[in-house]
Amino acid sequence: MPEAAVLPALPARGWHRRAHRRLRHSLRARLVLLFLLLALGITAAFLLGMQSALGTGWRGAVRPLLGDYVDRLAAEIGSPPSVERAQALAARLPLTIAIEGPSVQWRSHPGATRHAGWAEREDSLLARTTADGHRITFGLSLQPWQERPRRIGWFTLAAVLVLTAIAYRAVRALLRPLEDIRAGAQRFGHGDFAQPIAIRRHDELGDLAADVNTMASSIHAMLEAKRALLLAISHELRSPLTRARLHTELLPEQGEAGVRRVALLRELHEMAELVTDLLESERLGQGHSALQREPTDLAALLRDVLLGTGVDLEADPALPLLPLDRARMRLLARNLVENALRHGAAGQRPQVRLAAHEGGVVLTVRDFGPGVDEGVLPHLAEPFFRPDAARERTTGGVGLGLYLCKLVAQAHGGRLVLRNVQPGLAVDVLLPRTD
Repeated sequence: MPEAAVLPALPARGWHRRAHRRLRHSLRARLVLLFLLLALGITAAFLLGMQSALGTGWRGAVRPLLGDYVDRLAAEIGSPPSVERAQALAARLPLTIAIEGPSVQWRSHPGATRHAGWAEREDSLLARTTADGHRITFGLSLQPWQERPRRIGWFTLAAVLVLTAIAYRAVRALLRPLEDIRAGAQRFGHGDFAQPIAIRRHDELGDLAADVNTMASSIHAMLEAKRALLLAISHELRSPLTRARLHTELLPEQGEAGVRRVALLRELHEMAELVTDLLESERLGQGHSALQREPTDLAALLRDVLLGTGVDLEADPALPLLPLDRARMRLLARNLVENALRHGAAGQRPQVRLAAHEGGVVLTVRDFGPGVDEGVLPHLAEPFFRPDAARERTTGGVGLGLYLCKLVAQAHGGRLVLRNVQPGLAVDVLLPRTD
């Protein structure tokens, strides 16, 4: 089974999952939701409180008035009840009238129910019995207002939506500086200090943006000073190293002087490699701007690097061309293969595989050596880091090989993953296909 198959994949998320995740992490959306919940809570508390405070007193005041009014309506209908008068009342007022008795059986609205069950609960309040034994029951007729509550409901919903949109726009404008600060922090994290964060307001968020700009300027100045110092030292070291190498070449090749000559040449070569790697790490620290990209057949480039090493390449067919810096990719491949040869098991060649992976390719270099402790893996690609058990100074290298590989991968928009595979260590370089 190819090693690339066990890489942690980045699952493709649907638009609904991205929208849900965006909503969960959106401060604006949560503030608007809080605004709506607060508005609904205040409204509910106010209505319940007012109903509790005024409900009992209002009913106590309206009962005698309503009872007197029903008495007047029953008197106007008369005894025995007059259907003509009842019809006139039902036409003039929003009432339902039902007459039940020995001689008159009549309803103003056949099939209509009495409003809100009042007649059942307050039978003595809305119903009257005439002297001749007829029962007259009154109720409210909702027919004239059947459409009005719907219109009011739609208008209320529209008003709520408009208020929500206004609240969202207000919160969006209020939090706009946070978007600028986030974008600025991302630029600073990628090493782009040319564009500071825009100061849109002179409040706490504006002060925060100004403080972040000040911090970014200080960090940029420190990084530039470090880079300038390192470049100056590296450049200045090249001349004395070249002179020392020339003088060493003049030493006799025989006897004790010859042994010292070989040792000095080896040390000078390692020092020259260290200077070269330091300069290259500083150039790659600039990210994409340090690259000279061109469409590259990575499989052909790797076969060229592996020529003469005895290591074979396993490559998937029809891999896409990638925009790569060929010189930096040669450096990456050479460092990984040399590292695998140096720390692999004796007599067993490393595995080098190139496979398609999520729209790009993944380069996997595996050795069959003892591997490293799990606690060491996160630090293995740090500069000048060499675990005592696996990468001592006498085995060669200065501790910058994997660090340079990580910088090359990151400059191409990819990443470098190290993992133990039992036996051995595997290094995966994921390179995206950027169009």
